[in-house]
Amino acid sequence: MLSEIRNVHQIPGEGYRCWFTNTFFDLITWYNDQRIIKGFQLCYNKNDDEHAVTWHKDSGFSHTEVDNGEDELHFYKMTPILISDGIFENKKIAEKFQKESQRIDPDIASFVLEKLMAYPMSKNREM
Repeated sequence: MLSEIRNVHQIPGEGYRCWFTNTFFDLITWYNDQRIIKGFQLCYNKNDDEHAVTWHKDSGFSHTEVDNGEDELHFYKMTPILISDGIFENKKIAEKFQKESQRIDPDIASFVLEKLMAYPMSKNREM
């Protein structure tokens, strides 16, 4: 089950944010000044081929792979980065998210679930 990380570092000028985590997901939500969600990033499959789906009110959706910076032998780990990646199986991830989000704020859980289910199918075909 997802649980909230308390006392998340807030960056002045970026709006308020919350962070929820478990072994499969990380969910970060961003809010405007009225504490309305303006975006979120849901990282999934954290321990094996991690990916992220991001939604922002102004720019819509993106789906990326998390390159953890550990691919090179004999080098120090590099900073993880997001790179464009293929098909986002929104229904599969939405179903797992629904099961794992039962202990977080229901308004947040339903907002994210609604957006996951609204992920445009054309994006799945384009990537």
